[in-house]
Amino acid sequence: MARVLFVCLHNAGRSQMSQAFFEQLAGGRHQAASAGTTPAQRVHPEVVEAMREVGLDLSRRSPRPLTDELAGWADLVVTMGCGDRCPYLPGKRYLDWELPDPQGRPPAEVRRIRDQIRTRVEELVRELDSSPTGASTPAR
Repeated sequence: MARVLFVCLHNAGRSQMSQAFFEQLAGGRHQAASAGTTPAQRVHPEVVEAMREVGLDLSRRSPRPLTDELAGWADLVVTMGCGDRCPYLPGKRYLDWELPDPQGRPPAEVRRIRDQIRTRVEELVRELDSSPTGASTPAR
């Protein structure tokens, strides 16, 4: 079982969508969490709406801060636009997904970002399912 941490700036958009899709698609075979380097007060409303359209309710989720403990928990850290503010821990595997921040974007753009995230999460879950240990070798 792999433990995946999705990290973005505010933990109110990309990382929340990624965690929700991962939990759905991994079906308990792997674990996920998400956090932000500067958490927002709430998940962006446009993200809540876009995810509701695909049957995932993020309305009760709250952004949370990235902590050393949370980063240490993860086998794999997926960063999304937090640049130098994202953590680096030796021995962890890192992926960087360059995705635009959905905050304030029109619904069609938020849907495109959502769909890109779903595709990437599907690929990640397939990779983790096919790995003998559930997590690949460290890389940055």
